[in-house]
Amino acid sequence: MPETRTTRGRRRVSPTKGDQREREILDAAEKQLETIGFDAMTIETIAKAVGITRGAFYFYFASKNAVLAALVERTVAMLRADIEAADASGEPALALRRSIDQTRDMWRDHGNVMRAAVELTPTVAAVGESWHSAVTAIRDITRAIAERAGLPDDDGPTGAHAVTTALVWMTERAFYQASKTGISLDDTAVTLTHLWLNAVGVVPGRVPTVRRRR
Repeated sequence: MPETRTTRGRRRVSPTKGDQREREILDAAEKQLETIGFDAMTIETIAKAVGITRGAFYFYFASKNAVLAALVERTVAMLRADIEAADASGEPALALRRSIDQTRDMWRDHGNVMRAAVELTPTVAAVGESWHSAVTAIRDITRAIAERAGLPDDDGPTGAHAVTTALVWMTERAFYQASKTGISLDDTAVTLTHLWLNAVGVVPGRVPTVRRRR
């Protein structure tokens, strides 16, 4: 059983050696995505970077694609948590600004993983599932923000669902292009914030009138 420690009266489970090794594999894979790229990265290069054998590698992951899928899942889990935290203010304009800023920061810190996710989604099913689940979760969070701002909570073409779905995919593509081509992520965030606020119809400090479906 993993070792347990008590901190200020709370019982905390320490990571097992297996958890630590898995994290080392993911960290090595993320670094290699940046330094040598996905095509050059192999099970051998990852195992060598971690200091384990190929056989030991298979104890944790079945393939290189499985490593990437887990790496994408780890990254998008952080992004979802950041977006949820950004919505804590409750004020729509501020929540949207913070959400876009958090997304920008994630692209800055983990752009190699997120670019790989976008590019491999059509061909690697596990990666596609993780990436689409993140987009859906972010859409649901921003839909709630948009509804608080006054967009109709219906499924019509101008309702909160359709509008935020389009905006989330637009945001993904804009940050992907910026990250890949070297366009300023800060400038891209400013542009996206402008588009989001105008599309949702909020300005800082305005109290929205929520319209409900009849």
